[in-house]
Amino acid sequence: MLNVQNIKNDFPIFKHYPELVYLDNAATSHKPQVVIDALVDFYARQNANVHRGVYELSELASQAYDLARQKVADFLVARSNKEIIFTKGTTEALNLIAQAYAQSNLSRGDEVLVADFEHHSNFLPWQAVCQKTGAVLKLLQSNELGLITDEELQSKLTTKTKIVALAHASNVLGTINDLKKIAKTVHQSGAVLVVDGAQAIPHLSVNVQDLDCDFYAFSGHKMLAPMGIGALYVKEEILSEMQPYQLGGGMIESVALQETIWANYPEKFEAGTPNVAGALALATAIDYLKQISLESIRKHEIKLSQYLLATLKSIGKVKLLGEAPAEMRTGLVSFMVEGIHAHDLSDYLAKNNLALRAGFHCAMPLHQSRQCGATLRASYYLYNTQEDLEILLANLAKAVSYYG
Repeated sequence: MLNVQNIKNDFPIFKHYPELVYLDNAATSHKPQVVIDALVDFYARQNANVHRGVYELSELASQAYDLARQKVADFLVARSNKEIIFTKGTTEALNLIAQAYAQSNLSRGDEVLVADFEHHSNFLPWQAVCQKTGAVLKLLQSNELGLITDEELQSKLTTKTKIVALAHASNVLGTINDLKKIAKTVHQSGAVLVVDGAQAIPHLSVNVQDLDCDFYAFSGHKMLAPMGIGALYVKEEILSEMQPYQLGGGMIESVALQETIWANYPEKFEAGTPNVAGALALATAIDYLKQISLESIRKHEIKLSQYLLATLKSIGKVKLLGEAPAEMRTGLVSFMVEGIHAHDLSDYLAKNNLALRAGFHCAMPLHQSRQCGATLRASYYLYNTQEDLEILLANLAKAVSYYG
């Protein structure tokens, strides 16, 4: 069982805002002091560019950066740290795949499958690359639980399918897809599986070898690390065939007037000065999560979800978006209140120190397919308590009465 109060004491934001009930963790998580310290410590003690100097500071920074990459590889259970590319986050990682892999591997008439619940970051790059190549973008429809069933996947896969891009967990429905089973089906059809892991990585133990996905992208800022740092896992056999789409310093072996030889991967895909401090802070966040235990965090979230799902249904006019039980979702519930706009509810709650997200959550195709307007999303993490949810429910009942 988590000692939530001790954990909460690690996060300075709650000292500055002691009354804050923060339920917008699907958007971004807060940062523990050790992660903040890692950022400050780099700039105070190690600040230098990496892999470019033979002086002590540069060598120290390079060693720390390489260690951070290894920690990410270990966290994902990748075969090698060469399979880890540092990025700004999930969005950049997915765009990298679309530009550096898909654009040269798609032809007119080929097909790309995406789910109806995808975040725009895992929808727009595929829409754009299909428009450029003449490939066809097709939609997988989730069921009432918010899952892509084997029947739906099999019905949409064809010999023309080259890429299936899927969120490990939905940022609106919270539902967790069975990636291992999906990867097997996708590979049997001859396609590759691209995974948006932004919502899953803070909550689940991810083993990319066991899942057998070809790409796995995630952001640090949703798992206690700073904004502006993330990573992309790519199977080495695929990575070795990809060409960079960003060019500049740090990603070359040699440059001449008529010919350039790229550096080996992963540096080949990390043009320019990297976010070294962010990478070190991401590694620190990984250490922190391991110390707390993802298994303990997961059990804690499931209990919170069980409570929230049961009690939300007792409030009149509330309708859940996605019917998955607590065990099948991350720490997230989205809902609507009949006759009251989600933005009005969010504003009412905000005036009572409750931070929730209202809107389409960068997933407009989902709301269109479910034929609903904006929704309110409550997302919780390791520093949230049942008391936080009780405060939410009490104020939500008052809001319904106020607007009703």
